[in-house]
Amino acid sequence: MRSLALKILFGDRAKLFGLIAGVAFATVLITQQGGLFVGLMTRVQNVIADAGDVDIWVMDPSTEQVNLAKPMRYAQLLKVRGVPGVASAAPLFKANLPVRGQGGKARTAMLLGVDNTTYTGITKRFLIGSPVNLRQPDAIAIDRVGFMRLWPGEPVKPGKILELNDRRAKIVAITDAAAAFSAQVILHTPYNRASKYVPHGRNRLSFVLVKVPTGIDPKIVAAEIEQRTGLKAELSQSFSEATVRYYLKNTGITINFATTIILGIVVGMAIVGLTFSLFVNDNLKHYAVLKALGATNFRLAKLVAYQIAVVTFIGFAIGTGVAAAFFELVSSPTSALRGFFIPWWMPLITLAVMSLSIILSTSIALRRVLVVEAATVFRV
Repeated sequence: MRSLALKILFGDRAKLFGLIAGVAFATVLITQQGGLFVGLMTRVQNVIADAGDVDIWVMDPSTEQVNLAKPMRYAQLLKVRGVPGVASAAPLFKANLPVRGQGGKARTAMLLGVDNTTYTGITKRFLIGSPVNLRQPDAIAIDRVGFMRLWPGEPVKPGKILELNDRRAKIVAITDAAAAFSAQVILHTPYNRASKYVPHGRNRLSFVLVKVPTGIDPKIVAAEIEQRTGLKAELSQSFSEATVRYYLKNTGITINFATTIILGIVVGMAIVGLTFSLFVNDNLKHYAVLKALGATNFRLAKLVAYQIAVVTFIGFAIGTGVAAAFFELVSSPTSALRGFFIPWWMPLITLAVMSLSIILSTSIALRRVLVVEAATVFRV
């Protein structure tokens, strides 16, 4: 029966290609847009992920996400350090500002000022140099991609001079920091130096990064910090999730991507449903012959289901391959989509969605097969 189903299916090449194209089109849209959405949601909390072994993020109570923090007084750092259970507390300065390389281009940069001695919160991925190099006068570390954007075509190495709000900074180290959500260049420098590059009022402290001794529950320490200081204290994982939820709730990212995915599903269903209906109509006599030869409705349903499964598998494989090729082509080191990828579970969700959509869109055509009369084959 399977070989017969394939003969019928591949006997009409034009409609077969139409069915595969419809499935592939919808698969590409769902997988590609899903991958872009996941990549953006990953980027919004990359600052937290790059900070490494920080247990608790302490911030002003009005701060909802990592990319928009209300500055605090430096005295708040001293209060946090006095809370029982706090092994260490380090300041973090975070700001966006324009940066220009001498002889290079101007870009938007995210500047992170970390503790002058412990460097808590700095990325652990240094390609050239180390955090110790930041002890030099006017020293600053830049991410590799940011360097390539400021000086395209030049070898990536320390020694270049940056201009930050008319102030001089010398690149002494190159990092591989994770891409930021709203900045093209990522800079790291000691806290005291970072606050001089950005015009601010008296309050310059963005976050306090807390580490907890081994064996002590960070949740208990976070609750103690909130009670004693009146500040908000979030575990790193909880703060990452809160940041993602903020963007899902307060931006149009979710609606935009959901609209595109839904349109892809609808268009794919329309193409597959219409084409499969035409396919069944053209081959209705073949199904009638099978009924005349004694095939039950159950066996006919299995035959049609097998044809649908073959079309779905081929279209899904082609669509997933095209989506993967897209991310491979656009994820160059200097691309705006660098670091974007298709999570392993995304194709599984796509396959489930496409299978359900195809079953719904082909149900009418399947009904025509089940109700066809065997006498149809004898009609002229």
